[in-house]
Amino acid sequence: MTHDHYFTAQPACADERRTVAVRLMGRDVSVEVAPGIFSPGGLDKGTQVLLDEVPNPPPTGTFLDLGCGWGPIALSMAMLAPEATVHAVDVNERSLDLTSRNADRLGLNAIRTALPDDVPDEVTFDLIWSNPPIRIGKAALHDLLRRWLPRLGAHGTAYLVVQRNLGSDSLAAWIERELGMPCARLASHKGFRVLEVRPGRP
Repeated sequence: MTHDHYFTAQPACADERRTVAVRLMGRDVSVEVAPGIFSPGGLDKGTQVLLDEVPNPPPTGTFLDLGCGWGPIALSMAMLAPEATVHAVDVNERSLDLTSRNADRLGLNAIRTALPDDVPDEVTFDLIWSNPPIRIGKAALHDLLRRWLPRLGAHGTAYLVVQRNLGSDSLAAWIERELGMPCARLASHKGFRVLEVRPGRP
């Protein structure tokens, strides 16, 4: 097992690509994965819970997959809302390449992969879906969410999946307290919570 973390910009482990079969939004598809990213073996449990529990996205708008990995969330958003613009953001350049290649493989043309600093500051989001990188540590996670959650549009919603024993309830309380954004538990399943975050009150 490599010690190379999936939140490294340029993973040191070999970029050994392979294809795996996964089921996304009712479709059986083949996607490309590689070591050095989050969930290199396919669809992880937390992301599966998120995709199973969130309501369908609106047909159009500007969406964000925060921490895209090989792209399961961004791909699912684009499958359900092909007229929307989906920003897939990650610090891991290998993840961005995989997401882009998987979007091309599935004919999903509305996905834009980008490093965090490459998303224009004026862009706001109608929808955010994320399996955030809890293991980067509490301070770094808080900085990440402090940067992106306030970019929800006035009528937008964010859905985050967090493992219950890794602090989902305390994270929800922090979001309400520190960001002033209402945060409710949408679902609890297989040891994960799905949190629903709304824009802060004026």
